[in-house]
Amino acid sequence: MIAGAAEASALDIAAAVRSATISAVDVVDAHLDRIRTDNPRLNALTVIFADRARAEAERVDAAVARGEDPGPLAGVPFSVKENIDLTWSASTSGWRGLADAVPDRDATVVRRTRHAGAIPIGRGNMPDFGMRWDTDNDLFGRTLNPYDPARTAGGSSGGDGVAVATGMAALGLGNDFGGSVRIPAAVNGVFGLRPSFGRVPRAAVRGTPVAMTLQQFSVNGALARTVDDLELWLDVVAGFDADDPVSLDLDLRPTEAPPRRVAVLRNPLGWGVDPEVEASVETVASRLEAAGWQVEAAEPPMLEQAAVLWRRLACTDMLLTLDPAVLPQPLGASATAFLRDSTAAARPFETAADYAAAWAQRAVIAAEWRRFQRMLPVILGPVFATRVPPVDFDLGGPDAATDAWRSLRLTVAANFLGLPAVAVPAGLDSGGVPLGVQLIGPAHADRFVLSAARDAGTRRA
Repeated sequence: MIAGAAEASALDIAAAVRSATISAVDVVDAHLDRIRTDNPRLNALTVIFADRARAEAERVDAAVARGEDPGPLAGVPFSVKENIDLTWSASTSGWRGLADAVPDRDATVVRRTRHAGAIPIGRGNMPDFGMRWDTDNDLFGRTLNPYDPARTAGGSSGGDGVAVATGMAALGLGNDFGGSVRIPAAVNGVFGLRPSFGRVPRAAVRGTPVAMTLQQFSVNGALARTVDDLELWLDVVAGFDADDPVSLDLDLRPTEAPPRRVAVLRNPLGWGVDPEVEASVETVASRLEAAGWQVEAAEPPMLEQAAVLWRRLACTDMLLTLDPAVLPQPLGASATAFLRDSTAAARPFETAADYAAAWAQRAVIAAEWRRFQRMLPVILGPVFATRVPPVDFDLGGPDAATDAWRSLRLTVAANFLGLPAVAVPAGLDSGGVPLGVQLIGPAHADRFVLSAARDAGTRRA
């Protein structure tokens, strides 16, 4: 067994495998050993592909032996969230009603990751339809935070966050509708990328209508041990896809980079931030300043409107698409409670005119942010305004649902506007649990915001 293979970066794993310094089989075995040790306790991965992963690793090693290049992610084990199509198992979305829904082809993001030489090793757990900010469902059960089982593992890509943090996978494929990549990254002490809208292909559209908020707010992203791993993965998967009507073919390397300036939000909207969270933002701001970035306290315009409209639009669409009268089977218990509590507090839109007016207002807010980010391209602030909250923090009635949303106000604003954002570890709190911040960039400046994240700190919690 190769010492440290389950902690190595994807970049280092791939380089070692391609040079035959280590074998892909040994890398996979190291991660499978970690799965056998930790997954029964943490429940991060719902399905383990031990035999198939080893067979794929043998094919990678055979290619290396023939003098062939297996790809830039050669031998890298990765997890696939339960709502991203992989033909090796059902894409359940964490819901009993899809327990047998085995797809007939891989999602483009999976296919491109595999084509680069990476190897699926398991499925990441998630809440029903990704609806919660915690990870629990009636089909697979709860995923635990490896630092403190009483605290949330994050959601909705919670299983993938825990898998990457504990060495069960070197990369985790997830998606981010309202922080669902950045939250698990932050609470598990790893890095998480929410790409720009249209940058990375999403689920194929094949005749089934897609809710407007899913079309506009959700993107496929990744969790990793380093910023370099995220950038490597983005290079592999980004680009036009005929199955995704909003996917774009854009140059990831713009000829003119924005100015290296950062707006720091220690307490977004003045709604309150835990002192340790505020200190973590200050720590990362100091790192950026030391790396040559110009840092100043500033808040982007219309932040509250962005967060409020994200919530009201999301809850309106959830009521329409997850109506128990429409679903063939009911949602799980916790998802049902979340839907009830969130929609009760969010004031979903009741008329088509109000719903349309909200989408029209989005353009106004986006234009204000674009003007702001021409001067201050990167926005630094908390993922959570609190330290890592307890399990089921987003349940317990409308007030609890509102408190969760308020804590994530900056996080959901990035989704509302389709902006790239990177969660960056910022050390541990006084209880030994990770603190995480995020950097939000201008639209399609994914590589630029990754460069800021690299300067902000390449160390895991």
